[in-house]
This record gives sequence, structure tokens and C-alpha cells, in this order.
Amino acid sequence: MAFRIYTRTGDKGKTALIGGTRVPKSHIRIETYGTVDELNSYIGLVNDHITDEATNSLLKEIQDRLFTIGSSLACDPDKETKMSIPDLHAEDITLLETSIDKMNGELPEMKSFILPGGHVAVSTCHIARCVCRRAERLCVGMQEEGLPVEALVLQYLNRLSDYLFVLARWIGHQLGVAEIAWKPRV
Repeated sequence: MAFRIYTRTGDKGKTALIGGTRVPKSHIRIETYGTVDELNSYIGLVNDHITDEATNSLLKEIQDRLFTIGSSLACDPDKETKMSIPDLHAEDITLLETSIDKMNGELPEMKSFILPGGHVAVSTCHIARCVCRRAERLCVGMQEEGLPVEALVLQYLNRLSDYLFVLARWIGHQLGVAEIAWKPRV
């Protein structure tokens, strides 16, 4: 039998967490892992716009880690699941930091704030960065509501947004696209 994409169980505005607990689709947990899924889609779009194989490979790895984060966020912390959920590791954060440092070594010094734009790949990367920051804020909101979020998830999302900012600059640099300096009106 083929896998059906629709179940009809969410037609009344509720969905199930991993573990079976049903919650409203407006629940902060659903909003949070939905935002991580949105981020994952934007990273796929960034990847489609660039041709550097090493970066393509790292972006695929980041997408895998975002599925790991989404799985973690989708679990009911009060229920034991029968599924094995993958873990995030400190090395995942180190990989982002190493990549940031390598790209920064090739970039000119930043002398002003920069505006997103100049090339579709650069702009898409900035959109992904903004979605990443929103996911991070939602994770903090979950913590403030007393819902557990692993510390590594927050650290990873924080570092990932930094990575995406530097990646946007690096992509522009590789493409020979001038950065758009913000010149505030005075």
C-alpha cells in the first residue's frame, strides 16, 4: 500500500507530537518546529543557488541537523517515544564555527552594516538567516513557558544564523557582487 500524505486527523486544528499527545496547531512547540522546517526549506533554496561543492555538502549536513532539531522539538517531553531520535553534538557547532572562520578569512573587513541584496543567492541566504533568528527566539519562548529545549539546540541555531550571515557575504564575494552598505539618513 502506498503512503498517504493526508490523515484527516488535523482537520480540526490539532496535531500530534511524537509520543501521541495532541496539541493545537497554534501551540508554541508546533510554531517552533514549523519555523525550523521553514528554515530548512530556505537552506535548500540557498543550496540551489550556489555551485561550491564544499558549501553544498555542508548545507546538506545543516539540513540534516535541522531535521534532528525539528524531531527533538516535536517530541512530547512527558512521554517515552518508541522512536530513536538523533542527537545534536557539540561538534556540530564547532563545524559551523570553523566554516565561519574560514569564510571570514577570505572576506574584506566589514566597515558598516550591510543591506541584504545584490544577488538572489545573497538575498535568499539573508532570508534564511532571519528565519533562523525567529526559530531561535521561539526556542527561547518555549523555555520561558517552562517547555524544555536542549541548550545545544539554542547554541546551534545561534551559530547557524551567524554562519548564514557570513555565508551571504562570502557568496557575494565569490560572485563579485558588491555589498550594499547601509547609509543611514541623517
